[in-house]
Amino acid sequence: MRKGFPFQWKPTQAYSDRVFKAGTEVVEDIISLYRARLAKEKGTIRKDWGGRLTVALAYPNYYRLGMSNLGFQVIYHLLNSRDDVVAERAFLPEGQETSLYLQAGKPLLSLESQKPLHGFHLIAFSLSFENDYPNVLKMLEWAKIPLLSEERSGNCPYVMAGGITTFLNPEPMAPFVDFFLLGEAEANLDEFLDRILGTGLTQENRLGVKRKLAGAMGSLYVPSLYKPEYKQDGTFRSLRPVHREAPEKIRVARAEMGDTEVNPIPASVITTPDTEFGDRVLIELGRGCGRGCRFCAAGYVYRPPRTQQYRLLRKAVEDALQRCGQVGLLGTAVSDIPEIGELTTHIADRGGGFSLSSLRADNLSSTLVHNLKRSGQRTVSIAPEAGSDRLRSVINKHLSTEQIIDAVKLIAQAGDLSLRLYFLIGLPTEDRKDVAEIVELVKTIKHHIVKESAPRGRISGIRLSVNCFVPKPFTPFQWFPMDRISSLKEKQKWLRAALRKQGGIKFSSDVAKWAYVQTLLSMGDRRVATILYRVHMSGGNWSEAMRYSDINPDFFVYRPRGLDEVLPWDFVDHGISKVHLLREYELALKGLESEGCRVGECTRCGVCAEEGAG
Repeated sequence: MRKGFPFQWKPTQAYSDRVFKAGTEVVEDIISLYRARLAKEKGTIRKDWGGRLTVALAYPNYYRLGMSNLGFQVIYHLLNSRDDVVAERAFLPEGQETSLYLQAGKPLLSLESQKPLHGFHLIAFSLSFENDYPNVLKMLEWAKIPLLSEERSGNCPYVMAGGITTFLNPEPMAPFVDFFLLGEAEANLDEFLDRILGTGLTQENRLGVKRKLAGAMGSLYVPSLYKPEYKQDGTFRSLRPVHREAPEKIRVARAEMGDTEVNPIPASVITTPDTEFGDRVLIELGRGCGRGCRFCAAGYVYRPPRTQQYRLLRKAVEDALQRCGQVGLLGTAVSDIPEIGELTTHIADRGGGFSLSSLRADNLSSTLVHNLKRSGQRTVSIAPEAGSDRLRSVINKHLSTEQIIDAVKLIAQAGDLSLRLYFLIGLPTEDRKDVAEIVELVKTIKHHIVKESAPRGRISGIRLSVNCFVPKPFTPFQWFPMDRISSLKEKQKWLRAALRKQGGIKFSSDVAKWAYVQTLLSMGDRRVATILYRVHMSGGNWSEAMRYSDINPDFFVYRPRGLDEVLPWDFVDHGISKVHLLREYELALKGLESEGCRVGECTRCGVCAEEGAG
């Protein structure tokens, strides 16, 4: 029995070969299903395996979600742009696909060539959401690959992972992953591939391969080369390297974006109608955000904020419109892109359609709203986040009630556009008055929508999405705990009842228990992996896994962290000064805002100071 893990790895009864008795015809059904899926795609890349490094690019959720993830598509393109690499995709089975695998008892297959995942050199997981972590274990088991890194030997593929959750806090997944590639793939994926091809990927000396890679790449994290240590009170003491090749800090790689034609703007390479966005090309307008909202991890770990050059954006849009008539424009702060009005006008003039992610209410222009309507959009989304000006100052939103109302008027005047509002509950320093202010703000918004819509005789709808605050590493709120589930449920219930009285407002909220799980996986250390393991072995039963765990999950979720405490993710180096995060934490407690990023002109957070020194 492995120390810290209650079980030896073995396939659970539900998936064991003893249960599966189906014949070859069931495997043919799986292959037919995959070929039908491929037939709907445009842009699929197929390569011969001869003499190439084979990579199974795995998304730990369903196909329709994975193919809606631009980062996943970009990695697929980057891998296959090399002649010495062949990358094929794999997803979590669903529906009929699940039933067929259960009947067949065969290992999980790749989409492109329908080959077993255990026959690839590498399995590379793209991790964007913490709540997908259990699906990683599920996919490994379906692929007939041992879950624990230390139990893989012989012809087992190496299991690696990347994506934003891995360079926030990789520790809860550490025992299951051979190595993490931390940072933006445009900056380090080629180097990684060169180095791993140079090792020969020998299975007989897996430790030697890991040590060689760790010593050669500053952005590669190999968990098995480190030992976590804890204090008597259960808090984290350190992550100690146990091999000389392992660096004390892992530097997160950062990419330059869209500055040359050689470095193209990230866009979908495959389009298919079977996605959340439909059959459209996704284009990344920029990366990061300089606003400095204190709850937002993307606004910190993607510093400095970068936007694409307009001439390259326009070229990317032209290419996309030639492929299909619909474009999805993505970014952390889409309406902050200087030429967004001009770009969307160009799309609309060409007869194309476009969609946008959530917009800032303080810089919403009449041109952008008009273009959204021209493109056939029916909903505009803005995110006040909090109902009161006080709480918006705490989170550093830089958004007043007056600015929100001005944006609402602009949207209502355009006509035939419904409004989606995003709020958070459970934010640090929140009290009942702040929650009540959400209702008052929504009532005021509805009043202005009715007033502006009355002359047309048709009132635009309001949709309210209320989510639970989840603390994240590398933000000023990393020292705060999550609000109690019972408190969050009570707030959701009260808001739903209060808004029901207003009429014409559709209310939705997330599930507080899943916010708890996300906080556990976001803020936990390597000990949380034992809970993940139990979740998998219990068939996904989180309540059972936590009830019988030696680790108390409340310790990671409900406990405020000491400001002088060593945090499990401190070994990850984003260039962000912890002193800066502490300063922002103190300003939040005082209800004071700080200015946003002045890229290249200030050294407050430390990122631009490091770039200047480099």
